[in-house]
Amino acid sequence: MNYEMVIGLETHVELSTESKIFCSCGGHSAAKEPNDCVCPACSGMPGMLPVMNKKVVELAVTAGLMLNCEISRYTTFDKKNYYYPDLPCAYQITQFNHPICTNGCVTLKTSNGERDIHINRIHMEEDAGKLVHAGKASYIDNNRTSVPLIEVVTEPDFRNVEEVITYLNKLKTMLRSAGISECEEGAMRCDVNISVRPEGSTEFGIRSEIKNMASFEAIEKAIRYEVQRHMDAIEFETEELVQETRRYDDLSGKTFAMRNKETAADYRYFPDPNLMPIIIDDEWLKAIKAQMPVAIDEKSDAYREAGISDKEIDVLIHNHIASTLLDDVVALGCDAKNASGWILTDCAGILRKNGKLLNDLEVNAEDLAAIINMVVRGTINRMSGKKILSAVIEKGVDPVAYCKENALDAKVDTATIEKIMDTVLLENSKALEDYKNGKVQAKQAIFGACVRALKNTADIDIIRELLDKKLNNL
Repeated sequence: MNYEMVIGLETHVELSTESKIFCSCGGHSAAKEPNDCVCPACSGMPGMLPVMNKKVVELAVTAGLMLNCEISRYTTFDKKNYYYPDLPCAYQITQFNHPICTNGCVTLKTSNGERDIHINRIHMEEDAGKLVHAGKASYIDNNRTSVPLIEVVTEPDFRNVEEVITYLNKLKTMLRSAGISECEEGAMRCDVNISVRPEGSTEFGIRSEIKNMASFEAIEKAIRYEVQRHMDAIEFETEELVQETRRYDDLSGKTFAMRNKETAADYRYFPDPNLMPIIIDDEWLKAIKAQMPVAIDEKSDAYREAGISDKEIDVLIHNHIASTLLDDVVALGCDAKNASGWILTDCAGILRKNGKLLNDLEVNAEDLAAIINMVVRGTINRMSGKKILSAVIEKGVDPVAYCKENALDAKVDTATIEKIMDTVLLENSKALEDYKNGKVQAKQAIFGACVRALKNTADIDIIRELLDKKLNNL
């Protein structure tokens, strides 16, 4: 019998705000020591009341708009009651009855074509603290307590691992491009709900939830293991499936039971009396929309129209630093296709030589545009442009000043080029003889010698054209 997996995701995303959701403490990333960013409010001291962070609402709405959700004009907070050592108040402030966003949809492009994934809801909530285990002792670090999160909950629309990873990559890219979250260092954590059923069936199987996974690799491995476990249990009766919460262990590559799956009744949700309902009026919603970036699909289409290849578009869309730099350079008047080559080939190559990645790029748009424009205008050749770019990336120099100081904008006329070229041919008589005898690669050796002799003062295309004429006239 053939089976299909049915998967829904709950993705917890830490928001990029300067302070926590209900107090003025900085986020846990600003903390240098355990319990460094903690106050009476976020540590659950009696009598302290929460004060809503407006920026959290705006980022949540932005996420909803990017995922084509309906924005709730009336949204409230609820208390989710449960006890755990890293939860100081013994409840979590979240949204249950009136989430801020509902009924969204995102379209994925997979190897099997396009696939719509429906978003059930997006809600705001506070994060819990962190338990640090050392031997037989456990310590509580509340720096993360009350850090703002949104939880993006999908419908059980996924039918294979590829769709899950494609969705998470697209979600991460969208959130980063809008400045909603960096989605790094545990700032994006996923709970995966999995069941298995016979292919063609419309009934849901017994569901397992795998909690709190932070890497796409772990998510993929956990899904594959859990699906196989379910199929073995159904087909070979290896165990009795129950609805439960499980965790994934990286070392063993297996999932392990944690507890029976809770229901909403177990958490005793009730409205938080300390937080007023939030009303999102037309004016506020309009202001949020005005700050939104171009949608990823629209940006991809624009890049494609500019002549950028699909391979380059894929890199740009998934690299916020590279795409932002490209957009800024294009805004300064540079050709998009040309600028893309400079960023993805030249900048990336220089970084790679220094053991760095494209994410480490720190070139400002004005400097890169200046280099590109000098090459386009013929002030310098491309090789000189790459030399200047390397100095800008490695030393932070001013590109125009560096060009003048190193005489990279010096020009030589055609007669001078031909004279130097004649000298090169005399000095490379063996390579010239090899070329005459049909060894095509000898031409490249002669060309390289000409470029070196001219010390990057002539345009590469001109050198190549003049060399072709000389060799053809032999």
